[in-house]
Formats: sequence, C-alpha cells, structure tokens
Amino acid sequence: MRERRAFQNARRAREFEAFVAGAAGRLLHAATLLTAEPPNANPRARRLLTLALAHTYASWDRLRGEDPYDRARQQLAVRFARGAWHQYGALGRSRPSLSLSPSPSGAGAGSVAVLARLTPQERLILVLRMYEGVAEEQTAALLGLPVERVRAICARAMTTLLHPPRGPAPTMAKVVPS
Repeated sequence: MRERRAFQNARRAREFEAFVAGAAGRLLHAATLLTAEPPNANPRARRLLTLALAHTYASWDRLRGEDPYDRARQQLAVRFARGAWHQYGALGRSRPSLSLSPSPSGAGAGSVAVLARLTPQERLILVLRMYEGVAEEQTAALLGLPVERVRAICARAMTTLLHPPRGPAPTMAKVVPS
C-alpha cells in the first residue's frame, strides 16, 4: 500500500512539474500584465503565480480531465481580483494614481505604463479577453458579472489604451504690448 501511494505521489509530482515547465512562463506574463509591474521586477506577479500554482497542485488529483492551465488561470484571476478589492476598496472603483513613464531599461516597460492607467478590473478583463483569449461568457461567469458589463468594461479599457488621455494644454505666453 505504501509503495503504491509513493508511486502515485511521484507520478503526480512529475505530471505537475511537466505542467509548470510548459505553462509557468505564460502564466507569469499574464500575472505581470495584471499587476502592471515591469517584467524584470515583478514580485507581486510572482507571488500571485506561486499561490495559483500551489492551489492547482493541491487540487491536481481532483481535476479529472479538466484543463490544469484553465484552473491555474482562474486561480490567478480570482486572487488578483481579491487582492485588488482589498487594496483599492472595491474592484475598479478608482484608477490608481500612477505616473509611470516608459523606461528604456526594460523590454515591455512601455506596455506596463500603458496598463497602469487602467483600473484593476479593466486590466483583469482586458488580460483575460485579449491576452488569454477567454470568451466574454466565461469571463463574466468567472467574475460574477453580466456579459454586457464585461463587454462594456473591455471596450472602455481598449478605448483608454488606444486613445490615451491628453495632458494639460500648453500655456500660452502672454505678450505684453510695448
């Protein structure tokens, strides 16, 4: 009995290691997009990914044909939403006041500055819909929102990304008559 259990645990560990080897890079990128951190300095994204993968490993035997990547992505989204709720008081009620400017030091730093302008809810929906390719219905079910609301938030986020708000108008120098 012990030998069989040890064999099952070893097989489970090998399967999970193979899954992590294939999916961790994409999941880390998704977590980095969610947190709007620079790709080379992303402790919040790494923590989100670690917790999502730990939950996936804990429920590995109960997946029974379910896609482990989908489960890990769901955990990542739920943990991000819960963390944003606690950080900002309500998911998506206010925009974080970040003045990030694209730095030439890291690849992808410009996209981080762009995503930082979005609310956490807009970032979550945009990453799920556009980067991960999750359908509107699935995104709505995951977040507990109506499909129309997900569609509207995604459209607003895309508009914010494609047409960023302009800065203040330049002031005109006053000409003093001589």
